[in-house]
Amino acid sequence: MTGYAWQPTESLIDKANISRLMRKLGHELSGNPQQALVEARKFVRRTQEDPAWFWDEALKDLGFAWYKPYSKTLDTSQGNAWADWFVGGQTNIALNCIDKWVRQRPFSGDTARISPELAATDPDPLHAARTALIAETEDGSVRRFTFGDVAVSVNRVANALKQLGVKRGDTVACYMPMVAEVVFAMLATQKIGAIFIPIFSGYAPPAVRERLQDAQAKVLFTADGSMRRGQPFSIKEGADTAVAGLECVRHMIVLGRLTRPEFRVPSSESTATPPSAEHGTRSTELKTPMQSPRDHWWHEIVDNQPPECATESMPALAPALMIYTSGTTGKPKGTVHTHAGCLAQMGKELGYNFDVKQGDVFWWFSDIGWMMGPWEIIGCFFHGVCLVVFEGAPNFPNPDRVWDMVERHEVTHLGISPTAVRMLMRAGNEWPDQHAMPSLRMLGSTGEPWDPESYKWFFSHVGKENLPIINISGGTDIVGCFMAPLPIMPLKPCSLQSAGLGMDIDVFNEQGQPVVDEVGYLVCKQPAPSMTRGLWKNREKYLETYWSKFPEVWNHGDWAKVDKDGDWFLFGRADDTLKIAGRRVGPGEIEAALIDHPAVSEAAAIGVPDDLKGTDVMCFVVLHKNRGFAESEELRKQLIQQVVNALGKVDRPKNVLFVDDLPKTRSAKILRRLIQKKYLGDQDMGDLSSVANPEALQGLSRAR
Repeated sequence: MTGYAWQPTESLIDKANISRLMRKLGHELSGNPQQALVEARKFVRRTQEDPAWFWDEALKDLGFAWYKPYSKTLDTSQGNAWADWFVGGQTNIALNCIDKWVRQRPFSGDTARISPELAATDPDPLHAARTALIAETEDGSVRRFTFGDVAVSVNRVANALKQLGVKRGDTVACYMPMVAEVVFAMLATQKIGAIFIPIFSGYAPPAVRERLQDAQAKVLFTADGSMRRGQPFSIKEGADTAVAGLECVRHMIVLGRLTRPEFRVPSSESTATPPSAEHGTRSTELKTPMQSPRDHWWHEIVDNQPPECATESMPALAPALMIYTSGTTGKPKGTVHTHAGCLAQMGKELGYNFDVKQGDVFWWFSDIGWMMGPWEIIGCFFHGVCLVVFEGAPNFPNPDRVWDMVERHEVTHLGISPTAVRMLMRAGNEWPDQHAMPSLRMLGSTGEPWDPESYKWFFSHVGKENLPIINISGGTDIVGCFMAPLPIMPLKPCSLQSAGLGMDIDVFNEQGQPVVDEVGYLVCKQPAPSMTRGLWKNREKYLETYWSKFPEVWNHGDWAKVDKDGDWFLFGRADDTLKIAGRRVGPGEIEAALIDHPAVSEAAAIGVPDDLKGTDVMCFVVLHKNRGFAESEELRKQLIQQVVNALGKVDRPKNVLFVDDLPKTRSAKILRRLIQKKYLGDQDMGDLSSVANPEALQGLSRAR
């Protein structure tokens, strides 16, 4: 087996959750890596050919809890775009993520049942005492909650929402930093049958208002403020501006993040500098005006509520979560996700792709406003494993903040974006090298394609060349993955390895024909339970976006390739594709060629008008200056030649410009469209709310 960066051990193959399922369904599986690869490929194809069979078997194996069992797994009589999953079934995210782990109490619903599979896999009546959540703030406060603690907190928030008049089907938004209370707010909203809308805490008020107004949110969870690189800043001020005159938002529940004693920690215990005691002193200087009767302090309206609350029995495809897509390419769109759809996809991915088990500690470096926030909360709690949430930056106060947290909290699964890895690489190898991180057994990544150098660095210096990188890709619109590696199969560098289980994906050319070893459109030929149930109040846009290019086939809008071995690779958004002298090339291919040079940390390629070619390529690069590289005409020529050597003369960049940073979304995706607009002098930049580092966008005007 050649060309692989990592191969599974016999022990991993033997004990993996996916191996248990495969054996249960009749697949012979030994500890031999070659045999496991062949058998796993065969199993993945079987799940793609018959998704309804797979999802039925997977949900039974994973211990899915229902109030009322479904009578039919899948009904496509209305077409693939409107597929009906788990027909007649009733469940709830809170039933599966909270109630089933505190079994010393009866279920809230008389008809609730636990599958025999679940009863067999988790007979421990003391699960409520296990740690469910570790929440760390930037200034070093660490709070731990058991499953019993989480259940009580969720119930109290749910009762507070009921007191404020929230009912089934209402929409509730959250504009908060990534603290424990975000977890309670989401699960409480879903527990009572309302729809939860996460909003990135860094958004400007107009972007927040647009989402609140479109969703007609009834209640907004927010906080007085948060910390950013040692300094307190207000969130409530932005929330007030966003809801001013907005009749739909009747109440705000405000967490005292900067002022409450539970967020202060003695300076001797702080992981940040200056010590957290100083943070507490400064934070009280921020005033938080409360508007009566609209505004309520969290500790006043939540903490005194009863600790018990009934969980609503909801139809399988009742909406539970609405996440707005990025607004950089137009008006943000609300993707709508259901109780059963979220649980099935997220439970499957953490269970089989990440192989989570009792005692694991899972941390994906994410904000609640990015899909990965709800994904990790629901996925971890579905399996009853501990989740870590973190408010701060990955490199504050020191470049080893992430590696230090992995060791202190004994994290077993760490997920992070390639862009964040490239940023941490700049600080040097010594920061991860001084941390053994012995608890880690799996790494994860998503958000964008990898480049070889960053992938190797993450594998070598964080994974110590022993751990798989479970590189997944899907999107907000499916709250899960089309492509996701299985830990019993080997991994090629930068690859996504495999189609997701039950995800009937393919690569189509422009004519809608499947292609192998050729870049084309990533499509899904059969429905999946987590696909968005339309777009909020925009049926036509939903059909146009996903189902119009190829009949009855979901077009995801990404460029992908599956090689002759069956391994999958991603090349970025199809609408970013450049057509140079009649030939299509993805900007990711050009960027990967640039990053392959030891001087380059990050790169972006855009198309610019050209009289001869129609479109020419302009590149922007961020250098590894800590390695001794400096901007020069000679280096510029080297980088241009680097692209020519990798892709040919037709893709020779018109120029390479040096910048200090590249504008990105909170999920670390480089905003090529905004780079292009800024470079070409387009004054209509559109919605900039998703830009995590607006100073980088302004810095493009000083490109060298």
